[in-house]
Amino acid sequence: MKPYLAAAIQMTSKPNLEQNLVEAEELIELAVRRGAELIGLPENFAFLGKEEDKLSQAQEISQKAEKFVKTMAQRFQVTILGGGFPVPVEGDGSKAYNTAILVDPTGQEVSRYQKAHLFDVDVPDGNTYRESSTVMPGKQLPDIYASQDLGNLGLSICYDVRFPELYRHLSRQGVEVLFVPAAFTAFTGKDHWQVLLQARAIENTCYIVAPAQTGNHYARRFTHGHAVIIDPWGIILDDAGQQPGMALAEINPNRVKQVRQQMPSLQHRVFV
Repeated sequence: MKPYLAAAIQMTSKPNLEQNLVEAEELIELAVRRGAELIGLPENFAFLGKEEDKLSQAQEISQKAEKFVKTMAQRFQVTILGGGFPVPVEGDGSKAYNTAILVDPTGQEVSRYQKAHLFDVDVPDGNTYRESSTVMPGKQLPDIYASQDLGNLGLSICYDVRFPELYRHLSRQGVEVLFVPAAFTAFTGKDHWQVLLQARAIENTCYIVAPAQTGNHYARRFTHGHAVIIDPWGIILDDAGQQPGMALAEINPNRVKQVRQQMPSLQHRVFV
């Protein structure tokens, strides 16, 4: 693992697959021009609309999103995270897996994760979310992808960030960079997004790369934005704010080593 630049992309995806992929390509190209070798796209990057609309188009979204991520990775010779898109459940037309894939510069998928924790919440702003009505929860904990150039990479998706046991599982495997692609609601994000991400970075002494959705997507669906990259001490290295764009920062293996020497909490675990 060597020092390199990572980009956490921030989008305002709409219920329009083709338009979203055009926007994603523009942001990926911009990140590459700025020197990024590891690029993360947010949850729902290919389509953010009503759950029933997403489900009815899930086959097309799945096929085009997967092809898009592989094509972009190969074209620009970078590693890309497709941070979450629906993959139909075989034999069950009423559900899809919320799936993230990691693709290397050859265009090969090297890691896949199906979101385990589903967002079924009555948010105090009056919005109700029932992700489980159309999404099948994943049953497998994510594994790390050990990259010689980029370090040990671990996947998660959005609401997972509230469940530290998932990240502890990755930590026990030696994770150095954690992805948390999200479409965090505007109401919960203002209070919880940053502090949860910093907690996951601090307790696991690793980098966080958190691509995000931002703004108004349709009707009353607003997301928080603030795609960030956080270092192993919990310091925010870059924050994308509330407009489409990206957070860009260096991932440095020496920083991981330094923090783990200064604060060797991973060695002090009692209940492993």
